[in-house]
Amino acid sequence: MSLRELDPKDVYKAIQAGQAVLIDVREPGEFGSERIHGASLHPLSTFDPEALPVDKTRDVVFHCGSGKRSMDALKRCEKAGVPITAHVKGGLMAWKAAGLPTVAIDPATGRVIDPQKA
Repeated sequence: MSLRELDPKDVYKAIQAGQAVLIDVREPGEFGSERIHGASLHPLSTFDPEALPVDKTRDVVFHCGSGKRSMDALKRCEKAGVPITAHVKGGLMAWKAAGLPTVAIDPATGRVIDPQKA
C-alpha cells in the first residue's frame, strides 16, 4: 500500500461530491473546539484500525492538526492490514490556510459557528 498525502482542497471537493469520508484522529477536546464539518472522531489515543468505517465506494481520509498524527494513524492501519491509505497533508492548519470551512465554538458565547449551516 502506498500512503497518500492529499491536498486539502482536493479532499474538500471529494467530500462535497460524496467521494470521501473524513476521519479526525485528534482528541475530543480539540474536536469539540473546532472541526471539519462531517468528520468522524476516532482519537489517536484510543485508535483501533479494526473499528474504522472502511467504505469500498468512498475514499477514507484521515486528518489531524498538522498531519503528524494522521500519518501515524495511516501507518497503524497499514500494519493492521486495514486498507486506508490517505490523509490531509498539513492537517487542519493547511485546511484553514486554504480558506476551507470549519465548525467552531465561539468562546465568548458558546455558540456553534458552522458556515455550512448559515
